[in-house]
Amino acid sequence: MPALCRILPAFAFFLIITGTAAAQDAAKGEAVFKRLCGTCHMVGPDAKNRLGPTLNGIVDRKAGQVPGYAYSPANRGSSVTWGETELKTYLRDPRGFMPGTKMLYAGLRSDADLADLLAYLRRFDVEGKAADR
Repeated sequence: MPALCRILPAFAFFLIITGTAAAQDAAKGEAVFKRLCGTCHMVGPDAKNRLGPTLNGIVDRKAGQVPGYAYSPANRGSSVTWGETELKTYLRDPRGFMPGTKMLYAGLRSDADLADLLAYLRRFDVEGKAADR
């Protein structure tokens, strides 16, 4: 029994570390972005506003701030700063989080896809330069 007591905490730590790494895979997040976001949004140095604004530097940016994009009054007038919690909540249910938003997307339910997507988006600074951040 004492040996088991020493092994279990190490095993639990291993599961936490590997689970976190697996749940935050920027390469998988890129695939999620292309599949679900890329029609309306762009990231990268040549990104332009489309149906939705560019998402360069989205993490920790105040809502409604991309130059040249015509935001809804709900988004433009909100006091939201897009931290990870806000982004996850918004991406799960855009209209529930921000009634009046122009975002037409119904929502992303998968925790793993959300974590991977945010890992991918975190890589891009405001100018669209990709870095391991």
